[in-house]
Amino acid sequence: MESKKINYYPILLVDDEKEILDLTRMALACDGIHNVETLQDSRQLIPFLKEKKVSTIVLDLTMPHISGTELLPILVSEFPDIPVLIMTATDDLETAIECLKMGAFDYLLKPVEPNRLISAVDKALKLNFLQNEVSSLKESLLTGRLEHSDAFAGIITCSKKMRAIFQYAEVISKSRQPILITGETGVGKELMAHAIHIISEVKGAFVTVNVAGLDDLMFSDTLFGHKRGAFTGAEQSREGLIGKAAGGTLFLDEIGDLSPLSQVKLLRLLQGEEYYPLGSDVLKLTDARIIVATNHDLLELIESGKFRKDLYYRLCAYQIHIPPFRERREDLPLLLNHFMEEASLSLNKPKPAVSQEVTSNLGKLNFPGNIREFKALVYDAVARHNSGPLLLKNFSGIAAHLPVDPVISLDLDDKGEELLNTLFGRFPTMQEIEEFMISRAMKLADGKMSVAAALLGITRQGLHKRIKWPKHK
Repeated sequence: MESKKINYYPILLVDDEKEILDLTRMALACDGIHNVETLQDSRQLIPFLKEKKVSTIVLDLTMPHISGTELLPILVSEFPDIPVLIMTATDDLETAIECLKMGAFDYLLKPVEPNRLISAVDKALKLNFLQNEVSSLKESLLTGRLEHSDAFAGIITCSKKMRAIFQYAEVISKSRQPILITGETGVGKELMAHAIHIISEVKGAFVTVNVAGLDDLMFSDTLFGHKRGAFTGAEQSREGLIGKAAGGTLFLDEIGDLSPLSQVKLLRLLQGEEYYPLGSDVLKLTDARIIVATNHDLLELIESGKFRKDLYYRLCAYQIHIPPFRERREDLPLLLNHFMEEASLSLNKPKPAVSQEVTSNLGKLNFPGNIREFKALVYDAVARHNSGPLLLKNFSGIAAHLPVDPVISLDLDDKGEELLNTLFGRFPTMQEIEEFMISRAMKLADGKMSVAAALLGITRQGLHKRIKWPKHK
């Protein structure tokens, strides 16, 4: 059942009959639901809920001391996020309707058939999970906090768009449902998948498979493995990568290039969490979390008949779209500084200073290869650099792609003067413009001086000196 695929707090069974509690616990255990607590004394229910979190309550109506009928309105009022399932021998339509009106999630009649019980519990668990997820997402977006900022250390950014994506990724990381990551080539989809793997705190490995160019046999062998003798040349049995990702995360990159037959096999894996190695009739189970990524528009592929609609809906339980580099221009100074440090270290060269010519002109390029292309460009420029500041000529081949700047008159045109008057109420002094730029950079950088300095194209020490200038004394 789906309930086994999500993390949940205990299910609490409340009934004065021990036999009913034992039978109910056994029925749930048979379907893999083992996180169950029980209470025989209804007087202990409210104190219990104040001490511990639960995901669902299965409540008997007729009990000594405090009846379920008395407890239900209290639960709905004080613990509205916990679905309450009424389970009772009272076969009365009016009672059932009244319980549902008071806020019960479902009404089960004893003796409850196991399938009916499991179905109701499964729905309640998913509702509770979604409610907690929405609540957590709201809190993250309102407070702007990140609980696992270290997990995103590999993604260099000061973009507000990216921070919002990080917050969403934190919320969905605990779920076992698949995640679809979309974005152009080179934006960092694998880095995002790895960050989610770290936050999820699963014990297994992070295993990456690029499915582009794999025919169906190669895909099946890579993912599911094979038994000895399964095909010509299969002299030894081989464990597939889905087995190596047990208890961890399987990341399938370039999922939009998957062949139609392989799409069917992946769909079966997602639906049943089970598979057969090639040449074997022994069914294997998997508990690996699956994250997929693509630079294609899957809806367009579905429209053209190249991608299965049912597979798409299985994969996009959660979806993250990473914006291209051209929509994150504020990240350019940070990434330039970061890649220069990396390149200088790897080449055993001192990190050069950067000329204003470089920063102003790099910002005019679109970088269709996104962060990956920009990184390669910076590494190459550092390799070509010999002495002095890093110049535009060190960046091989980009001059031809730069737009030609029009001749700029020293006189401000009407629009420029109007903008300055709007910002300052009059024509500003150079010091006022500098103070304005510094305050905006510090705000964008969330008060981090090194980030603000990178945005302004100056050193941290230079920024520190400017902040101490006359007006700031």
